[in-house]
Amino acid sequence: MTTADTGVTGPLTGYRVLELSSTIAGPVCARLLGDFGAEVIKVEPPEGDSARNMGAQEQGESLYCASMLRNKQAVCIDMKTEEGRALVLDLGKSVDFLVENFRPGTLERLGLGYDVLSRENPGLIMVRISGYGQDGPNSHMPGYGAVCDAVAGVRYLTGDPDRPPARVALAVTDYLTAVYAAFGAMLALEQRHRSGKGQVVDAALYEAAFSMMEGHVVAYPRLGLIPKRQGPRLMNTAPNSLYPTRDDSYVLIAANNDAIFRRLADALSHPEWTSDPRYATQIERGKRVDEVDAMVEAWSSQHDSDDIIAQLQAADVPAAKVNTIADIFADPLFTARNMLVKVAHPSLGEVVLPGIVPKLSASPGGIREPGHALGADTDAVLLQALGLSQEKIAELHARKVLR
Repeated sequence: MTTADTGVTGPLTGYRVLELSSTIAGPVCARLLGDFGAEVIKVEPPEGDSARNMGAQEQGESLYCASMLRNKQAVCIDMKTEEGRALVLDLGKSVDFLVENFRPGTLERLGLGYDVLSRENPGLIMVRISGYGQDGPNSHMPGYGAVCDAVAGVRYLTGDPDRPPARVALAVTDYLTAVYAAFGAMLALEQRHRSGKGQVVDAALYEAAFSMMEGHVVAYPRLGLIPKRQGPRLMNTAPNSLYPTRDDSYVLIAANNDAIFRRLADALSHPEWTSDPRYATQIERGKRVDEVDAMVEAWSSQHDSDDIIAQLQAADVPAAKVNTIADIFADPLFTARNMLVKVAHPSLGEVVLPGIVPKLSASPGGIREPGHALGADTDAVLLQALGLSQEKIAELHARKVLR
């Protein structure tokens, strides 16, 4: 595994981010900026980001947050107090980006809206993540990624056709929204280079999910097509599904087009399939998905997964074993691409975190440190960023404005 490089900087070195967000989409967006060198100041309430209660725990530490909160300074300020809000307002005067995912209108009620912050910081780029956007009929409603999957039509298409819609076991929409939000931040930064002015980036969870419905959006008004759940299959395409193996695993084989199907047929010792008009073309195979899948399954079930992958890779057919996390840690691909990174942890000794995405050839980012404990950097940040005295900080602690 790769060891973290504490000397890594990145193309966003010199930029400062104030993160006022919780759970997943906002913290991941700020983490992306931090991975590429930005200084990220994460402000949490006294109870901490709810993400600290998610996922596996060890010795009272959230292992999830060791990664999601990496490359950040952890500051604890009670924004329900007037003095706490004043501190956040002061921090907002010296940052390039502010990432928040409160329900729309919350920051305005706290006196921390974009109109207030940009008055003294006109170059500020405020990245706002919410369930349904900053305006519109649903803007006042709370929204999580799973809920917004349902609104966007994504949940309806997830799972097997003979069962109710299923939940993906990962926060796909939250992560996709985080990437859109970070992309929007970079677009706003490029515009600021030209105009000198900041702006608001409005990223909605339901819209990020809806963007994956692109092909269906075009088809519905013209053809009236309402797509259905396909299970592991690709719609109207075969073979492209999960196939069982002799060693109780699954492989995904994607012989989408005719050229790949010919290579697959040869690899399976069935060259006659390619001359049969029922299977010779992608369109005809798409009419017989059950039949084609059964033909491939009859072969896959007689072989072990590793042998199947080796045989299909030799034939240049896209295929992969369906990996567990244990398989991933044994797969040389993840090590070779620096996707498993060992990082020193102050209380756990060492943790392994997922690597940097994407990879830049000339100015790559890096993992400098894992996520910090709640409030670990409060005093240091207020000393350095705001110039508060030790006496003032101690006074704020005594009044429970800080932790």
